[in-house]
Amino acid sequence: MPMEVSTYVREQAVAYAKQHWNHNNPAYLVFSDNCTNFISQCLYAGHFPMEGHGNPQKGWWYMHRGGKNDRWSDSWAVAHSLYWYLRENKRVQVRQEARQLQLGDVICYDWEGDGKWNHNTIVTGFDENGEPLVHAQTYPSAFRPWRYLDSPGWTPKTKYAFFHIVY
Repeated sequence: MPMEVSTYVREQAVAYAKQHWNHNNPAYLVFSDNCTNFISQCLYAGHFPMEGHGNPQKGWWYMHRGGKNDRWSDSWAVAHSLYWYLRENKRVQVRQEARQLQLGDVICYDWEGDGKWNHNTIVTGFDENGEPLVHAQTYPSAFRPWRYLDSPGWTPKTKYAFFHIVY
């Protein structure tokens, strides 16, 4: 019987991001806005535990049923929902600055600064100044500076949320 992992394995989450940022994992459906689905896959690869199977409005989960029959929670695939799931999760701490993050942590983006979270990334490295570099999908990105200033979504009103996985 395989041993159950009881802590988040950052290296595995980052390795998954590096492997799949530009090549979707065929085990999962791909969404037109795939950033959150990708980040969820990374978290799960790092053994962040799924919870709440069945009700799309509760928990964080993905259920394989065979392609188009797969089911998932809103928080698995919707940026705004993942933001709220992480914010309320006892396994996650909100950090005030990007420099307080570690590999495998998550950054959420609210492009318009209106409280609707639009994008998510995972920390996969650090630049020479200690600033996080991130991987993401929808528009595949690898080792991109976390601020995303060159993104077509970025505006001067952009807000960021920094989530550190603690378990």
